[in-house]
Amino acid sequence: MPDPPPVAHLAPDEPARTPTPGPIGRGLALAMSGGGARAAYQVGVLRGLLRRFPRFAPTILTGVSAGAINASFLANCSDPFPGAVDGLSGLWQRLRTEHVFDTSGPGVARTGLKWAGRLVSGGAKGSRREQGLLDINPLRQLLQRELGCDDQDLNGIAENVRNERLDAFALTTTSYSTGQSITWVTGRDVEAWDRPNRRAVQTNICVEHILASAALPFFFPAIPISHPKIGDGWYGDGGIRLTAPLSPAIHLGARKILAVSTRYGRTAAEADVPAIDAYPPPAQILGVLMNAIFLDLLDQDAQVLRRINGLLESWPDGHPGPDPHAGFRPIRLLVLRPSRDLAKLASDFEPKLPPTFRFLMRGLGSGETRSPDWLSMLLFEPEYLRLLVEIGEADAEARADEIGAFLADEVLA
Repeated sequence: MPDPPPVAHLAPDEPARTPTPGPIGRGLALAMSGGGARAAYQVGVLRGLLRRFPRFAPTILTGVSAGAINASFLANCSDPFPGAVDGLSGLWQRLRTEHVFDTSGPGVARTGLKWAGRLVSGGAKGSRREQGLLDINPLRQLLQRELGCDDQDLNGIAENVRNERLDAFALTTTSYSTGQSITWVTGRDVEAWDRPNRRAVQTNICVEHILASAALPFFFPAIPISHPKIGDGWYGDGGIRLTAPLSPAIHLGARKILAVSTRYGRTAAEADVPAIDAYPPPAQILGVLMNAIFLDLLDQDAQVLRRINGLLESWPDGHPGPDPHAGFRPIRLLVLRPSRDLAKLASDFEPKLPPTFRFLMRGLGSGETRSPDWLSMLLFEPEYLRLLVEIGEADAEARADEIGAFLADEVLA
């Protein structure tokens, strides 16, 4: 039986290509996963890492969901990497919930009523307006201000590529229009890739790409994006269909990938403890769903990468191995993750949320039936964010020897 055709192609004259390794001395990638407000942890990790390795400067940056916000800021900044991290840290220190979405009573009530009306009517067919449970215009304005642009391209990314400070940058979105995972790429010597249900498109990144990548389903509205190669479409959180979170970095030529996850790695004993005893409320189901979509796939992809590395490294002596220029090469990976459960910590900070939004969230569960997983993704409150940064710094310090061994052949002195 012949192999089935790929689900989609960029164009008939652009076949699928295998990734190529980065140039000698390059190819150090930083990949940041999603997690909403939990992405503050990634800032802490970078601060702690740079304290021990001040010349750490990845040349490939990738991000998805909230990690795309962090990666975009770093890729667009004109300062050297330590200065870019300082700037990103300042952004998170100033961040408040009202800077991300409208928390006013009328705003939340208005969007809630719109959603109720759409459920009753079966949806607003043909509507071109952005519609979500929360109004994220504050986030759009924040990004425009912090990134120094309006609705224009983030010129700093292209400039950093031109001056060879950066080899490539990529963020991933999910197309609600076609169901595909779309990775938007800016870089030099970058070849677009095309795989079943996931593809890459070269473009100049703008704020709308970032908003789309970070658009938590249901809570944040889908974002319209147009591109001459793939047309018009509505896009949401990149974690929904990104089955291989490490693949963008690999396709962009990574030799090493430092991945920063926001998911606590539970022990087998911890994983076996039930989170609830009663019938699962909507919040619990939503929390499990969000973890499965946005955070768990990184662990699965890391396991696959390590198995492939083992296969390549066990190639018999005296026999020609796979051609590294065809994309077959061992890729070193180090995953940094929280030493504490960031979701459980969120419950202590719920009273800090605006009253109207707290009331809305309690509608999904109450008391012991309320899941902290999804709460932690929307908890953009200063005390919680500050705690996550501190945990990230401490975790980077605790694993400094391991990080140093991973970066041993990089120019860090």
